[in-house]
Amino acid sequence: MLAVLTTAGAATLVAAPGPVAAETARQAQTTRPPKDSLGALGSRIGLRIGNAVNDDKLTTDATYTAILAGQFTTVTAENAMKWEVVEPSRGVNDFAAADRLVTFAAAHRQLVRGHTLLWHNQIPGWLTSGVTDGSISRSELRTILKRHVTTEVTHFKGKIWQWDVANEFFTDSTPSTINPNDFWVANLGEGIIADVFRWARAADPRALLFYNDYNIAGEDGTNAKADAVHAWAKGLKRQGVPIDGIGDQGHLDTQYPFPTTMTANLRRYEAAGFKVAITEADVRTFVDNATDQNPTDALALMAQPYEFSQMLKACLAVRACISFTVWGVNDRDSWIPGFFTDPLQGYATLHDVHLQPKPAFTTLQQDLTLAAGGAPRRTSA
Repeated sequence: MLAVLTTAGAATLVAAPGPVAAETARQAQTTRPPKDSLGALGSRIGLRIGNAVNDDKLTTDATYTAILAGQFTTVTAENAMKWEVVEPSRGVNDFAAADRLVTFAAAHRQLVRGHTLLWHNQIPGWLTSGVTDGSISRSELRTILKRHVTTEVTHFKGKIWQWDVANEFFTDSTPSTINPNDFWVANLGEGIIADVFRWARAADPRALLFYNDYNIAGEDGTNAKADAVHAWAKGLKRQGVPIDGIGDQGHLDTQYPFPTTMTANLRRYEAAGFKVAITEADVRTFVDNATDQNPTDALALMAQPYEFSQMLKACLAVRACISFTVWGVNDRDSWIPGFFTDPLQGYATLHDVHLQPKPAFTTLQQDLTLAAGGAPRRTSA
C-alpha cells in the first residue's frame, strides 16, 4: 500500500504499513539469524557485515530475503535511494521502495546505509535536460540540489546509520584530481561537495557521513587516487566540513593482482580521523555466459574467494573499519554481467545464480570465525 503525503509544493509517496510488514516484523521477533551467519560472527567484534538490496527481489523472492535477513546485519539500497528513483517527476517524491527497505531492516534488527545523495549518474532526466536546455539556471540547480538533499535525509532522519553523501568524484588519472567534467563540479564548482555534507549534517546530525569511491585503497596499482582522496578529505576536515568516513567500494577483478596497499590505505584514513568501510565488495571474473556465469578459467574458483578474503582481512586489520558490504546477494542479480560485457564478466558475489553459497562465502565465514574467537590454542601433548 502507498500513502500520499503533501508538503509545501511537493507530494511524497511512502510505503504505508500493512499486513505483510506486520507479519515480517512478527517473524523477526521469533527467529534469529544462525550463530555462524556472517552478520552474527561480525557482530562479535563490532563489525557490521552487509549487502546491497534489489527492491524487486525484496518483495518477490523468499529465498533472496531469507539470505538477506539471515546472513547480514546491515543493508544498502542498491538503487531505491538514488535521485532518479526518489524524484522521477519534479516535485513528486517517491520513497516507497526505500521505505520498504528501511521497514525490512528494522524488522530484522539491521542498520541501513543510505546510497547516495550526490553522484553524476542516475540523476532524474527532468533535471539534466533542464540544465542542458537552460531552463534550469545554475543558481536554481543549487537550490534544487539543497532541497533534494534536505528532503531525503530528513525523510529518513534517525533511520540511516551511514550516508554515502558524495560518490565517485575523483579521476583515475595520475595524478588524480576532482573531475572537472563531473556534472556537479562543472555546473556548481568543487565547493558543492562540501556544501552537501553540511546540508546532510543539518538534516540528520546523528547519521555518519561518508565519501564513497572506487580505487581509493590502491586498487589502481598506483595509489594515485588513494593519495588524492586522502589529502582532499583531510583538507575538508581541517575546514570543519562534517565528513565522518571514507568508503572504499572494493570492486575487484581476478585478472589483476590483489591491491597489497589496501590495509595501509585504510590505516591512513583511520590515522587522519576517519571511520572507514568497504562499501561495494565484489570480485568479478571472466564467465561463459550471463545466465550460468561459470568461470572460464578454473583458477578463478580459487582466486575469487582469495581476493574476497584478503579484502575482508584488510578491514579486520583496521579498528576504524566498521562495516563490510557485499554488492549483491547473488550472481543472478549482480550488476557485473550487464556492465562488463566485452569480454563478459560475472561470478562476482557470494552466492551463485541459484542462490547457493559459493567458496567465497565459506571463506569469509571462516575468516570471521577466527577473527571473533581466535584460532584454537594448541598443546604440545
